[in-house]
Amino acid sequence: MNWGHKLSLTILVFIGLMSYLVYRSLNTDFQLVEKDYYNNELQYQQVIDAAHRTNELKEGVHIRADNNLVIVALPAEMKKEISKGKLWFYCAYDSKRDRKFSFEPDENGVQVFEKSQFEPGNYTVKVSWSHKDKNYYKELQFSL
Repeated sequence: MNWGHKLSLTILVFIGLMSYLVYRSLNTDFQLVEKDYYNNELQYQQVIDAAHRTNELKEGVHIRADNNLVIVALPAEMKKEISKGKLWFYCAYDSKRDRKFSFEPDENGVQVFEKSQFEPGNYTVKVSWSHKDKNYYKELQFSL
Protein backbone atom coordinates (compact mmCIF):
# COMPACT_ATOMS: atom_id res chain seq x y z
CA MET A 1 0.00 0.00 0.00
CA ASN A 2 1.59 3.26 -1.06
CA TRP A 3 1.36 6.61 0.70
CA GLY A 4 -1.51 7.84 -1.54
CA HIS A 5 -3.75 4.96 -0.46
CA LYS A 6 -2.85 5.49 3.21
CA LEU A 7 -3.69 9.19 2.94
CA SER A 8 -7.03 8.45 1.21
CA LEU A 9 -7.90 5.83 3.85
CA THR A 10 -7.04 8.28 6.67
CA ILE A 11 -9.25 10.99 5.14
CA LEU A 12 -12.16 8.54 4.68
CA VAL A 13 -11.88 7.35 8.30
CA PHE A 14 -11.79 10.98 9.49
CA ILE A 15 -14.87 11.90 7.41
CA GLY A 16 -16.71 8.81 8.66
CA LEU A 17 -15.89 9.61 12.30
CA MET A 18 -16.94 13.24 11.93
CA SER A 19 -20.20 12.21 10.23
CA TYR A 20 -20.95 9.81 13.10
CA LEU A 21 -20.29 12.54 15.71
CA VAL A 22 -22.54 15.03 13.89
CA TYR A 23 -25.29 12.39 13.67
CA ARG A 24 -25.03 11.62 17.41
CA SER A 25 -25.06 15.29 18.40
CA LEU A 26 -28.16 16.01 16.34
CA ASN A 27 -30.07 13.07 17.87
CA THR A 28 -29.16 13.78 21.51
CA ASP A 29 -32.09 14.99 23.61
CA PHE A 30 -31.04 17.92 25.82
CA GLN A 31 -33.67 18.75 28.42
CA LEU A 32 -33.66 21.96 30.40
CA VAL A 33 -34.91 21.90 33.98
CA GLU A 34 -37.38 24.67 33.15
CA LYS A 35 -38.29 26.24 29.84
CA ASP A 36 -38.46 29.73 31.34
CA TYR A 37 -35.27 29.42 33.36
CA TYR A 38 -34.09 33.01 32.83
CA ASN A 39 -37.11 34.65 34.49
CA ASN A 40 -37.01 32.09 37.29
CA GLU A 41 -33.34 32.85 37.90
CA LEU A 42 -34.13 36.56 38.27
CA GLN A 43 -36.62 35.73 41.04
CA TYR A 44 -34.40 33.18 42.80
CA GLN A 45 -33.58 35.47 45.74
CA GLN A 46 -37.22 35.09 46.82
CA VAL A 47 -36.75 31.30 46.82
CA ILE A 48 -33.61 31.65 48.94
CA ASP A 49 -35.45 33.86 51.45
CA ALA A 50 -38.38 31.42 51.58
CA ALA A 51 -35.98 28.49 52.17
CA HIS A 52 -34.32 30.35 55.07
CA ARG A 53 -37.74 31.06 56.56
CA THR A 54 -38.61 27.34 56.25
CA ASN A 55 -35.38 26.33 58.01
CA GLU A 56 -36.36 28.52 60.98
CA LEU A 57 -39.52 26.46 61.61
CA LYS A 58 -39.58 24.01 64.51
CA GLU A 59 -40.55 21.13 62.22
CA GLY A 60 -40.09 20.57 58.53
CA VAL A 61 -42.28 19.44 55.69
CA HIS A 62 -42.63 15.67 55.53
CA ILE A 63 -43.36 13.38 52.61
CA ARG A 64 -43.91 9.65 52.80
CA ALA A 65 -45.45 6.78 50.87
CA ASP A 66 -48.02 4.54 52.56
CA ASN A 67 -49.59 1.64 50.68
CA ASN A 68 -50.96 3.28 47.51
CA LEU A 69 -50.72 6.87 48.74
CA VAL A 70 -48.14 9.64 48.74
CA ILE A 71 -48.65 11.96 51.73
CA VAL A 72 -47.25 15.49 52.01
CA ALA A 73 -47.57 17.13 55.44
CA LEU A 74 -46.85 20.67 56.60
CA PRO A 75 -45.23 21.43 59.98
CA ALA A 76 -47.54 21.27 63.00
CA GLU A 77 -47.36 25.03 63.57
CA MET A 78 -49.02 25.64 60.19
CA LYS A 79 -51.88 23.17 60.52
CA LYS A 80 -54.34 25.62 62.04
CA GLU A 81 -54.44 27.92 59.06
CA ILE A 82 -54.76 26.38 55.64
CA SER A 83 -51.96 27.37 53.30
CA LYS A 84 -51.88 27.20 49.52
CA GLY A 85 -48.94 26.73 47.25
CA LYS A 86 -47.32 24.55 44.62
CA LEU A 87 -45.85 21.05 44.57
CA TRP A 88 -43.42 19.93 41.90
CA PHE A 89 -42.28 16.32 41.75
CA TYR A 90 -39.15 16.88 39.66
CA CYS A 91 -37.42 13.89 38.04
CA ALA A 92 -33.89 14.96 37.04
CA TYR A 93 -33.34 12.30 34.41
CA ASP A 94 -36.71 12.33 32.63
CA SER A 95 -38.94 15.39 32.29
CA LYS A 96 -41.85 13.19 31.22
CA ARG A 97 -42.08 11.94 34.82
CA ASP A 98 -42.36 15.44 36.29
CA ARG A 99 -45.66 16.25 38.00
CA LYS A 100 -46.88 19.68 39.12
CA PHE A 101 -49.79 20.14 41.51
CA SER A 102 -51.39 22.96 43.40
CA PHE A 103 -50.72 22.45 47.10
CA GLU A 104 -53.98 22.67 48.99
CA PRO A 105 -53.64 20.83 52.30
CA ASP A 106 -56.64 19.95 54.45
CA GLU A 107 -57.23 21.31 57.98
CA ASN A 108 -54.52 18.95 59.29
CA GLY A 109 -51.95 20.36 56.88
CA VAL A 110 -51.88 17.18 54.79
CA GLN A 111 -52.39 16.55 51.09
CA VAL A 112 -52.72 13.03 49.71
CA PHE A 113 -51.99 11.74 46.20
CA GLU A 114 -52.50 8.37 44.57
CA LYS A 115 -49.24 6.52 43.92
CA SER A 116 -50.58 5.58 40.50
CA GLN A 117 -50.09 9.23 39.41
CA PHE A 118 -46.32 8.71 39.51
CA GLU A 119 -43.91 6.40 37.79
CA PRO A 120 -41.31 4.69 39.98
CA GLY A 121 -38.11 6.69 40.30
CA ASN A 122 -36.21 9.30 42.27
CA TYR A 123 -37.80 12.70 42.64
CA THR A 124 -36.88 16.04 44.11
CA VAL A 125 -40.09 17.37 45.62
CA LYS A 126 -40.17 21.17 45.54
CA VAL A 127 -42.79 22.50 47.92
CA SER A 128 -43.64 26.20 48.05
CA TRP A 129 -46.48 27.70 50.05
CA SER A 130 -47.70 30.88 51.70
CA HIS A 131 -48.73 31.26 55.30
CA LYS A 132 -49.71 34.58 56.92
CA ASP A 133 -48.39 36.53 53.93
CA LYS A 134 -44.96 34.88 54.14
CA ASN A 135 -43.56 32.51 51.54
CA TYR A 136 -41.93 29.19 52.39
CA TYR A 137 -39.95 26.75 50.25
CA LYS A 138 -38.48 23.30 50.79
CA GLU A 139 -36.86 20.67 48.58
CA LEU A 140 -37.08 17.03 49.64
CA GLN A 141 -35.64 13.87 48.09
CA PHE A 142 -38.24 11.18 47.50
CA SER A 143 -38.18 7.72 45.91
CA LEU A 144 -41.05 5.59 44.71
